[in-house]
Amino acid sequence: MARSGARVAAGAWVLAVLLLVALPLLATDEDGIPSFEHAAWWATLGVVTAASAALVVRRRRPAAVALATAAAVPAAAALGAAGAIGVTSVAFLVGLYTLATQRPWQDGWPVLTAAGLLVAAGQAGAAVDDGVAPGTAVGAGALQALVLTGGTLLVAALVVARRETRTAQDERIRALEREQDALVQAAVARERTAMARELHDIAAHHLTGIAVLSAAIATQVDTDPAGAKAAVAEVRRESTAVLRDLRRLVGLLREDDGVAAGVRTETLAGIAGLVELARVAGQQVDLEVLPDAARVLGAGIGPLAQLASYRMVQEALANAARHAPGAPCTVTVDDRDAAALVVTVTNGPAPRQADPGVRGGLGLVGMRERAELTGSTVEAGTTSAGGWRVRLWTPRAEGDA
Repeated sequence: MARSGARVAAGAWVLAVLLLVALPLLATDEDGIPSFEHAAWWATLGVVTAASAALVVRRRRPAAVALATAAAVPAAAALGAAGAIGVTSVAFLVGLYTLATQRPWQDGWPVLTAAGLLVAAGQAGAAVDDGVAPGTAVGAGALQALVLTGGTLLVAALVVARRETRTAQDERIRALEREQDALVQAAVARERTAMARELHDIAAHHLTGIAVLSAAIATQVDTDPAGAKAAVAEVRRESTAVLRDLRRLVGLLREDDGVAAGVRTETLAGIAGLVELARVAGQQVDLEVLPDAARVLGAGIGPLAQLASYRMVQEALANAARHAPGAPCTVTVDDRDAAALVVTVTNGPAPRQADPGVRGGLGLVGMRERAELTGSTVEAGTTSAGGWRVRLWTPRAEGDA
């Protein structure tokens, strides 16, 4: 910053001195410009040097520098250099420009006004020295000060406006970048949540079945070898199913659309298979489908909503096996309402104590998240008989209602 100020000061001084040297060479004696032999020329050189030196601190003290450089104009006039007074304006223009670009005008107007009056006084004094009538000299000085000050302020205003526009554009770009980053982070969070939910639904259902079957094997291995053998086969079937579902999930996460397109997404039709698997695992499950004869089952229910219904049934049956072992369950798919599909899973009270090591998970949270994604509503709570009921209400697309 100091080096920049020194360079500007040196540049202003060199320009002013060149003008001060050139004027006596180009002007005639009648122009009132002092020659090198006159003391006024050297006095003007001293004023120019002092005004230029003040520019070194123009950024640290812009108001003081603007006033000091403005005072150089009447100082040169007072020293008898009326014809060369214009060279003192070089430092003044730089100082005034710095003040106008660094401070708001509503704060710096007193200094701007004072600087303009000093320049006007200097120009008027120089005109009087040249023999101009005082009234005319004052008007001419005011006009010259107005042109110098107004022109400089106009340039400064354009520079400030351009700077503010560029700053606003940069800020807008940064805001857009922050917004884009936030959108990306939100999308990543949604994808992570969806992945975690899908993994939970897959693993909870199948691993619950495996845990239940493993407990049965432990009690049957000595008393009912055939039953234990059948349970081992079912454990193998459940393990194969969880691997298949995990492969399907990985396929959906791949970027290759061709691979993802060939992966099957579960629908309402798969609920019957869930019920059958639960029965094989030892649960008492009844399935009741109430279709509308006028339309296909699940008409107007999108793929994501059908997957949500499938996962709800899967999770509800897994919860029943985990928290109410041996309780009878009923799965109802009610497709009769023209406005919505209603899927309900109800289990009775547990006939025996659940494993004390079993704790609540995130099943209901996942159900509600899926419901929100599809505009559905999920309700869960106890029944009057002491059991548990989960109901998912899914609206149909308007054109299919």
